[in-house]
Amino acid sequence: MPTNVDPGDEEAPDGQGQPLIEHLIELRSRLLKCVGFVMVIFLPLFLFANDIYTYISAPLRAFLPTDATMIATEVASPFLTPFKLTLVLSIFAAIPFILHQVWAFIAPGLYSNEKKMAGPLLVSSVVLFYVGMAFAYFIVFPLIFAFFTGVAPEGVTIMTDINRYLDFVLKLFFAFGIAFEIPIAAMLLVWSGATTTTQLKSKRPYVIVGCFIVGMLLTPPDVVSQILLAVPMWLLFEAGILMADLFLSEKSSEPESEDT
Repeated sequence: MPTNVDPGDEEAPDGQGQPLIEHLIELRSRLLKCVGFVMVIFLPLFLFANDIYTYISAPLRAFLPTDATMIATEVASPFLTPFKLTLVLSIFAAIPFILHQVWAFIAPGLYSNEKKMAGPLLVSSVVLFYVGMAFAYFIVFPLIFAFFTGVAPEGVTIMTDINRYLDFVLKLFFAFGIAFEIPIAAMLLVWSGATTTTQLKSKRPYVIVGCFIVGMLLTPPDVVSQILLAVPMWLLFEAGILMADLFLSEKSSEPESEDT
């Protein structure tokens, strides 16, 4: 006769699959919440999709000649391009909620010291991502669009396709948003013990070269946008080392405070 086994008993063979199923159900629930939250943001924003695109395209239109306009080369572009922009913007706006759901999913499996560290890192990563996007829009876009429109050959009328422009700026938004996460990455590497601040400082020349390589790969093929991405990445790397040093100094002082 088979005996009844408590499903909550982790040592019971028949109960080992139950926690996994529960985790998958919780994961599905949190994914659905994230999708629903994105839709809640998207639906009202879509009413202003054309206005949002007008705002996003302002840095380029400011440098277009008086007789030049943006164009749509595909039949569905006037509808699909603002639609795509609004959807991506909704996902960006929902990042704090999405990260909160991720945190709520993984937090039960973390130690107290890990929770104490992960919370500020999540908040900082969101803030830095938005700062990177703002840096791209307010500083990088005016410079590179002034450069592009200024080097156009004489007799060439600049008429940028709205879909190509959107792909261009979304690529830069994502590139600068990710690049501004470098301090968080440096903190995580030091915190996990994968490296030390001394080792990071010794690799500074390679990091500088790597920043320019990444800038070349993630930005359009021009020197201006490459420098505008590479230099902030290097400065953020230095900021990450400084933050890691501060973290280590605080961590080393904790046992002394406990002993006293």
